[in-house]
Amino acid sequence: MRYIPHTAEDVRQMLETVGVTSVDDLFAEIPSSLRLRRSLALGEPLAESELLKKIRRLAAQNATADTHASFLGGGAYNHFIPAVIDQLISRSEFYTAYTPYQPEISQGTLQAIYEYQTLICQLTGMDAANASMYDGASGCAEAVLMAVRATGRRRILLSSALHPEYLATVRTYCRYLDLDLIEVPCDAGGGTDGAALLRLLDDRTAALVSGYPNFFGVIEDLSAQAAAVHAVGGRLVTVVQEPIALGLLKSPGELGADIVVGEGQSFGIPLSYGGPYLGFFAVRQGDIRSMPGRLVGQTCDREGRRGFVLTLATREQHIRREKATSNICSNQGLCALMATIYLALLGKAGIREVAGHNLAKAEYAKGKIAALPGFSLPLSGTTFNEFVVEADEGAAVVLERLEKEGILGGIPLQRYFAGMDKRFLVCVTEQNSREEIDALVSALAGGKQ
Repeated sequence: MRYIPHTAEDVRQMLETVGVTSVDDLFAEIPSSLRLRRSLALGEPLAESELLKKIRRLAAQNATADTHASFLGGGAYNHFIPAVIDQLISRSEFYTAYTPYQPEISQGTLQAIYEYQTLICQLTGMDAANASMYDGASGCAEAVLMAVRATGRRRILLSSALHPEYLATVRTYCRYLDLDLIEVPCDAGGGTDGAALLRLLDDRTAALVSGYPNFFGVIEDLSAQAAAVHAVGGRLVTVVQEPIALGLLKSPGELGADIVVGEGQSFGIPLSYGGPYLGFFAVRQGDIRSMPGRLVGQTCDREGRRGFVLTLATREQHIRREKATSNICSNQGLCALMATIYLALLGKAGIREVAGHNLAKAEYAKGKIAALPGFSLPLSGTTFNEFVVEADEGAAVVLERLEKEGILGGIPLQRYFAGMDKRFLVCVTEQNSREEIDALVSALAGGKQ
C-alpha cells in the first residue's frame, strides 16, 4: 500500500471545509493539560529492512510460550493449535467477512456461525447459543444483565472465586445501573462457600455467578448451587474460563445452570498477548428472548433448499430501544470460526483426550510440588489443570528466579488478592512435557531434584 502524506495545501483545504483555521482547533474540546506537547520518541526514520531487524530485536526480549516453558493460565491458555485452522481461516471469504446482515450473500459465514452455536450447545449442555461475544469477561457481564432482565430482580451474588478481571468487568458494566452486587466468600477448599451462599440467598436474588472451574482452578459443586438458587427463583450463571475442562466434566447444563458463558480462547485461538479472544454464551430455551447479541438459525427457501439467516437480533438497531436486550454490536466472527474448526476437528473423543492430558499432567505436577520442602497446596478442592501453590517465601521472588531459568512458573496472586503474597497459580496443559514439569519442580527445589 502506498502512503502519501497530506500536503500543506491538502490540510488547508480540509480545515477550510470543516470551518476551522488550524489543526489545534480540531482538538479544542480536549483540555490542554491532556495534550502531548512534544513529538513521539520514535527516533530517526529507518529503511524497511532496518526497521524489521529492530522490531525482531525488541520482540526477542519478550518471554513467551515459545521461548520459555510456560505454566501460565488464569484465563489465557497455551494449548496446541492444529495448523489447518490458520490455513482455513485465511480463505478470503472468511478473512475479510464482516457482520452477516445480507443472508443471500453471507451463507458461508452464517453456516459457520450456526455450526459454532451448535457445538457450543453440545459442549455446555444448553438449548441455544448466540453468535459469540467479545470475550469471557464481557460475556459474564452480559449474563448478569440478562439475569436481571429475566427475573425482574436487582440483587446479584458473585462468587469471590470468579476471575478477578471478570468481577471488575461486571462492576464496570453495572456501575450506574443501581444493582446490588454482593460477593460470596470462598471456603477452605477454594470453592464458593455453600453456607454463606445460603445465608445470602433470598427472594430478591436474580442470580448467583460462579466459575466452573473457578479462578483458583477448583471445580465448583454446580448441582448444589443450582438447587439453592432455584429454590428462591433465581438463575445460576456459570462462567467457564477454561472450556477444555468440559471435555471431562459434566456439562453445566446437566448440572442445572441457566446461563453458561465463558472464554473460547482455548479452542484454537493464539494467546496473542491477550486478544482478540472469543466469548461464548448459552441459555435455556425459556430465556432465549432475553439473550444478548444475535442468533443464526436454519431455514429453507421457496424451493426447499437449506439456508441460514439471522433469526434473533435483539439489538436496538433491529427492534425498539426499550425492548433491546443489549447494545453489544458484533460477534467475534473469525475467532468463532477458529473455535468451530478446532471443535469439529477434534470431535468429542479428541476434546476428551486433550482434557485427559491436561488433568493427568496437572495432577503429576501437583504431586511433585506438594512433596517439595517449602511448598504446599493450600486449597483442598478438586482441580482440573490449574492449582494454587504456596511458598515459604514471596511468590514474586520465586517466579523471578524461575524465569531466569527459562520457566514461566505461574501467576502471583498478590496481583489480585491482598495477603496472598506467597501464593501463585500454576497451569499445566497438554503442551507441557514431563521433562518441562520435572524442570519446574527441580527449579522450585533450587536444582536439588
